[in-house]
Amino acid sequence: MENQKKSQPIAPYIAIGISTVAYGIAERKHIKTNLDIIEDCIRGAVETVNINMPVKVVSLAEGAMTGFTEEVFDIPHVLAARELFIDIPGEETERLGKLAKEYNIYIIAQCKARWPEVIKDRFFNTLFVISPEGKVVHKAAKNHIWCRERSCTPHDVYDRWVEVFGDGIEAFYPVLRTDDIGNIGTICCSDGEYPEAVRALAFNGAEVVYRPSEAMPMTGSNYPGGGSWMVQNRGHAEFNAVYMLCPNVGPVYIHPEMKHPFNVGGGNSHIVDYRGEIISYSASNYNTIVAAVIDIEALRQFRVMNLNSNWTKDLRTELFKHMYDTPVHPKNLWLEQDPQHHAQVDEIYRGNIQRLIERGSYTAPYHNFPGAQCQSEPTSEEEWQNMKKLWQKMD
Repeated sequence: MENQKKSQPIAPYIAIGISTVAYGIAERKHIKTNLDIIEDCIRGAVETVNINMPVKVVSLAEGAMTGFTEEVFDIPHVLAARELFIDIPGEETERLGKLAKEYNIYIIAQCKARWPEVIKDRFFNTLFVISPEGKVVHKAAKNHIWCRERSCTPHDVYDRWVEVFGDGIEAFYPVLRTDDIGNIGTICCSDGEYPEAVRALAFNGAEVVYRPSEAMPMTGSNYPGGGSWMVQNRGHAEFNAVYMLCPNVGPVYIHPEMKHPFNVGGGNSHIVDYRGEIISYSASNYNTIVAAVIDIEALRQFRVMNLNSNWTKDLRTELFKHMYDTPVHPKNLWLEQDPQHHAQVDEIYRGNIQRLIERGSYTAPYHNFPGAQCQSEPTSEEEWQNMKKLWQKMD
């Protein structure tokens, strides 16, 4: 520590997580409708909460900007990349940047976005941070996706990703280091199903980890709620001595002609402190917030004064170094071919399960019953052009 640059004290501040009603989009221009809702909620949230203590961080839920169109309709990946999603930076981040400057806050958000510097005609589920100066100062890609998400991941184009960014932890789990809100790491939804994700961010210095959104039934069990999503986030916080900032998406209009939205997330947004305690919670996710004090200096003192429950200090890394020598999920799936539709990807996951059985990680059950399966057909480009009529009121 003697050779390390001495940090400046960071005053406690309030972080907010916002849950907003979201509309699925059929073209990039439809994102404006969601940004209108987001702006109203940011203004209401900050101006309500900052009377208590300065608000320095506002975070949005996964899906807040675009909904989940390409997942629901299983449209071709390349089509979605070209017509639906954004560039970062771009006009959408510029609009959020104006709000960040106006309120002197960091905005942490998610949107599916193109990464042309990596590969053409792909979109990645992207986490980004906008500074109080209105600039994009952090960008990271979601590394694990659920079986109905159409996003490309760094692992799907692994060789190209490593060529551009290297193969260190920072290439996959970058951390934003700041002098005023601490060190910020970002993951998303399914990323948090894996303990390694937040551990990687913690080893890279993260003190606050943003993990937006999860779907039912993972959010619906337990009382008062939050299900396995909350269990995981409390575990991440406790195991790594980090704050977890976890807003959930609001009810979603799959398309604007729906009479009522579908509450896929089930609410239960929360913020967890570095001891795993819930410090803010909201059962509702209909344009609501969670808000809590983040005390970075207290976290730093806890990490360096404690000889017991700051667990990363005595991790016996050599014991685990061979655990991942044998791959489970194949890499470079979409480096040469376009990402496939739900039913085809299901077979990849079934192959992973069989691989785990063969290596002895799983023991096969006595009975062999049919498992989870895709129950809808993919939407072709021709069919999609016809379906876009549902969005005429947003044009």
